[in-house]
Amino acid sequence: MFERFTKDARAVVASAVEHATQARAAETGADHLLLALLDASTGRASSVLAALGARDRREGIVGALEEARRRGGLSQAEAEALAGLGIDLAAIVSRVEDVHGVGAMAAGAGGRGHREKGRLTGHQPLADDTKDILRRSLRIAVARRDRHIGAEHLLLALLARPGIPTEVLADHGVTYAEVERILSGDEAGGFRATG
Repeated sequence: MFERFTKDARAVVASAVEHATQARAAETGADHLLLALLDASTGRASSVLAALGARDRREGIVGALEEARRRGGLSQAEAEALAGLGIDLAAIVSRVEDVHGVGAMAAGAGGRGHREKGRLTGHQPLADDTKDILRRSLRIAVARRDRHIGAEHLLLALLARPGIPTEVLADHGVTYAEVERILSGDEAGGFRATG
């Protein structure tokens, strides 16, 4: 499948792996993919994110992702559902962090590299959500009759599935519908992804 990725899409995936490695995460997750998309400076996804103001709000997006990690990877909707049941997630996080340190509940926290039989391999595996996004990006490209999978397909695939990155982007004005609207406008103007 990677042979169908454009140079920009490959760079986004490589950057996501680097973000995960730097964060000492056990796997490359959808949040790392989102950070890589925000960092990209070329391609249609970068243009769309700039047009929607997401690149200008990168700091707020990163902060929201970090806050979700502190909540153990629970989305704001999940935190609100727990609050409806009388469970104060903020109090739980605070108590855990008092005992174990700030960020103790961070989802995906771990050492550098993948552990295999007690030793580090140096390999950074992709999380299930990231694998799903890659598969969805192929389906989206095919449905749009695009020959190659670009970073814009990765962005659409990320936004097509529920999760913290999708919730955070929506809170910052980036939705599947808005991205699709801008991309459709690009195509009407004759601009299409190329390999």
